[in-house]
Amino acid sequence: MSESLKHKTVKGVSWSFIDSILSQGITFLVGLVLARLLTPEDYSLLGIIVIFIAVFNCIVDSGFSNALIRKTDATDKDYNTVFISNLVISVVLCAALYFSASAIAEFFNRPQLTDLLKVMSFIIIINAFAIIQRTILMKKIDFKTQTKVSVISSVTSGVVGIGMAAAGYGVWSLVGQQLSRQGLNTIFLWVYAKWHPRLQFSIESFKELFGFGWKLLISSLIATIWNEIYQVVIGKCYAPATLGQYTRAQQFASIFSANMMNVVQRVSYPVLSTIQNDKTRLKAAYKRIIKISMLPTFVLMLGMAGCAKSMIQVLVGDQWLPAVPFLQIICFQMMLYPLHSLNLNMLQVEGRSDLFLKLEIIKKIVSLGPILLGIFIGIYWMLIGSVIASLFNYYLNAYYSGPAIGYSIKDQIKDILPSFGIALFMCIVVCGMSYVPVSPFILFPAQILTGMTIAIALSKKFELPEYIEIEDLAKKAFAKIKR
Repeated sequence: MSESLKHKTVKGVSWSFIDSILSQGITFLVGLVLARLLTPEDYSLLGIIVIFIAVFNCIVDSGFSNALIRKTDATDKDYNTVFISNLVISVVLCAALYFSASAIAEFFNRPQLTDLLKVMSFIIIINAFAIIQRTILMKKIDFKTQTKVSVISSVTSGVVGIGMAAAGYGVWSLVGQQLSRQGLNTIFLWVYAKWHPRLQFSIESFKELFGFGWKLLISSLIATIWNEIYQVVIGKCYAPATLGQYTRAQQFASIFSANMMNVVQRVSYPVLSTIQNDKTRLKAAYKRIIKISMLPTFVLMLGMAGCAKSMIQVLVGDQWLPAVPFLQIICFQMMLYPLHSLNLNMLQVEGRSDLFLKLEIIKKIVSLGPILLGIFIGIYWMLIGSVIASLFNYYLNAYYSGPAIGYSIKDQIKDILPSFGIALFMCIVVCGMSYVPVSPFILFPAQILTGMTIAIALSKKFELPEYIEIEDLAKKAFAKIKR
């Protein structure tokens, strides 16, 4: 990897990580306050709404963003064409969700959903207005600007959500938080990205970009539906409070895994796309990103699984204790998300959107197993099945993405196994501490300190290159802050 590309990658990862830590950290802290003001039933309603918003946002993008990032000579005509396409699709989908709100509420037997869905449907249009601005910043690997936007939006929307909850608005405080966050995010992206659309649409541009993106659209749509279908099953087949507990567990697990996945996905795709024709550099960069990203992911996710009970008790209270076993199982499922993302990014970099789609179809057929377990047997079996499915999905992704650059799945597993071994040992020790009869307010910080000590000590003892590099990056970042 050349020094200039390495600098851009490190800078991109750093700012993307800061973005995730600050914006999601703020959202998480706000969520802790809201969890004490609201009930699991309130979160179950939001969990149902998020299902439809996630799926419709996926359709609005239609794979155009990835197509634009991959295209090295994208023009203003391309951006305008995609902007108009996104906006038209968003209006149609917003109307569809608005007018089907009553039917959805009836399906889940939750009358409150009708008005909530009608109001939240407009977030689809709000998001569509910012897709191009975000894509341009990603293409430039400019995550510093995105960090500013995210922090402003997260802080302001957090104040809105907490204020509404304290005033007794219940679930509407969650809606207010979501709408204000996305609205502000869109406004500031327009201000900072310095790109504004013109009335320009090209059929040729649309065909070219959609020709690459439609397979990614279907793949993303399948993946999104399958990610959300667990909530559909829980919302339909179990008590409302169960969905609320599951939603809370997923939010905790997403703090590290989903954020790390977003960092890796946002940075690795544009960076690897710039060197797609140099296989030697591509392999070196790919391998380096995998090793550096998976050490902290394994440590954080398995560490969270180990101290799940005390963490829940300290941060959100005993009313959320049923979420503990959900969280522990989900941590083992989601610890592989960054790996999934990296391997799928490589298929896109190689231009194999056709293989990307085929793999998604195969993986979702396999994922029917856990869903059927949830419907006919129980929620715990569904979650355990999802862990097994995640392992199988990783095997498929890695098996097909690596050979083109000479990086086999065997090599990949060999590279990440030391990190996983250290994290697993740490998890066992931390989990064992849960049986010590002390207050969770003493136990939780003790578990964190013990877990960090074990992870750092073992990484140094075995001289893991990825730990050494992470430590070096952290020292340089700290030195810059001091200056």
